[in-house]
Amino acid sequence: MEPESELKDGMLINWDVPIEMDDGLILRADVYMPPEPGQYPVLLSYGPYAKGLSFQEGYPSAWQRMAEKHPDVTAGSSNKYQSWEVVDPEKWVPHEYVCVRVDSRGTGRSPGYVDHFSPRETKDFYDCIEWAGVQPWSNGRVGLAGISYYAINQWHVAAMQPPHLAAICPWEGAADWYRDMTHHGGILCTFWDNWYDMQVKTVQHGLGDRGPVNHNTGQPVAGPENLSEDELAANRCDFGRDILDHALDDEYHRDRSTDWSRVKTPLLSAGNWGGQGLHLRGNTEGFVRAASEQKWLEMHGLEHWTEFYTDYGRELQKRFFDYFLKGENNGWDRQPRVQLQVRKVDGFELRHADDWPLPGTQWERLYLDLDNNRLTSRPNLAETALSFESMGEGIRLLAEPLEQELNLIGPVTAHLFASSSTDDLDLFVTLQVFDPDGKEVVFQGAIDPHTPIAQGWLRASHRKLDPELSLEYRPYHTHDQKQPLTPGQVYQLNVELWPTCLVVPAGYRLGLSVRGSDYVCQEADSSDRLSNFKNDLTGCGPFLHNDPRDRPGAVFSNNCRLHAGPEQGGYLLLPSAPRG
Repeated sequence: MEPESELKDGMLINWDVPIEMDDGLILRADVYMPPEPGQYPVLLSYGPYAKGLSFQEGYPSAWQRMAEKHPDVTAGSSNKYQSWEVVDPEKWVPHEYVCVRVDSRGTGRSPGYVDHFSPRETKDFYDCIEWAGVQPWSNGRVGLAGISYYAINQWHVAAMQPPHLAAICPWEGAADWYRDMTHHGGILCTFWDNWYDMQVKTVQHGLGDRGPVNHNTGQPVAGPENLSEDELAANRCDFGRDILDHALDDEYHRDRSTDWSRVKTPLLSAGNWGGQGLHLRGNTEGFVRAASEQKWLEMHGLEHWTEFYTDYGRELQKRFFDYFLKGENNGWDRQPRVQLQVRKVDGFELRHADDWPLPGTQWERLYLDLDNNRLTSRPNLAETALSFESMGEGIRLLAEPLEQELNLIGPVTAHLFASSSTDDLDLFVTLQVFDPDGKEVVFQGAIDPHTPIAQGWLRASHRKLDPELSLEYRPYHTHDQKQPLTPGQVYQLNVELWPTCLVVPAGYRLGLSVRGSDYVCQEADSSDRLSNFKNDLTGCGPFLHNDPRDRPGAVFSNNCRLHAGPEQGGYLLLPSAPRG
């Protein structure tokens, strides 16, 4: 099948261009380029969501919300080529970029076996970059742009150091397959199993006439073949089962995670304060740990996809890529290394800094007063304990109202002491903020409109720390062995809460919630749901931890007990950043 070309909407478009992989498999790409002959920089994406499926059809509720609230997203484009989580070519091709979208192996128009984030996929991505770098329309500089899946695999392929890869912009992209994505604190997250059903199987190659249609070409987005259900199943991994079968951070997870020492490409890591449960940690860890000498961090809020498409996000990306892919002297080399949309209770404020965590941050401790359900600035001199049923509402400790504004920006850690009535224990720890009337302050997160200020998780049998990578404000667990508890014995548990950002006004109160199941916002409305997720949005989005195969009731439906005192000085460690 020869690719079809057409001149349309100010672009020369080549549909279904073949790209041969090193094992002979042919992947298919759509290439959008300026109509004038020349050599241009390339923005490339590789992923499973079907390059021919429109954002509007595949993800209607997300598109409608974004288009209604942010008219700059749809302005200046016909929006006919908008696809989920990749750039709109109509907003890049006029600036003399070539946009290449590749359907990953086994999805969309590309045949093959589906095995997400595997070494095979990463090598395919590498081959696509190198193919794009030597095409006659390419200037030899390839940049990677995209959200989520299209950002995660940027971290992976950058570690392979493709010669033609000149810059990456992982926008809300996790990096550690175990810690960021599949096992929060060692606890299985059910997201990926559900995601596979809702977002991949629906566009798997071979659905043919049973799948959606590309309205620009009239062709099935999932390929011309009509495979049986048995044939489709044979062409994909058992994704949820694979994740469940690897409960520790073993070779399976390491093959799907990033080697930071080899990520040397110039990068702009863009994260979301509300990305708890998937991407937030990857963006901050990526900025801190990547070996690149030219790296920047940007942090924002709002929905997972919004700022990538707004003028704010697109213009930031363009400055970055113009500098590294075109060689434009546009001042990007003087861009502060950290750019933050600092979250406030009533909006955002732009700030810049030189590093992360922010220079000048003071680390403040709030100690657990379990007798009075309080967080206090002084350690408790008496030994105290407080019990709760793991599947109940847990416990909440409140601090006194703030006497002055607090710039709460950075990583958070809960250093706890706990015991269990069984040989294990799961802790779900939430940092909360309450207004002077006692109402919890929640935000529009990356997915969930009821997202609390910060969340963390830890399975007590996974409490082992890596002494080289652990910091007081960011513990790093090895997750390489299970250490069962002795019932009734007290253990120190250092819980990493993912980074946060909020200017907390005077008069507001901080709270710490500790429970044995996922956080639920009391203000959540059961009607809050997006078309691509199975569950209502009640505070954690789709990032839940309720698989009974991972959390059998005989072990995790238990009695938990927190301990504090002179010998067991449990505390919450908070970042107090300088005022902007």
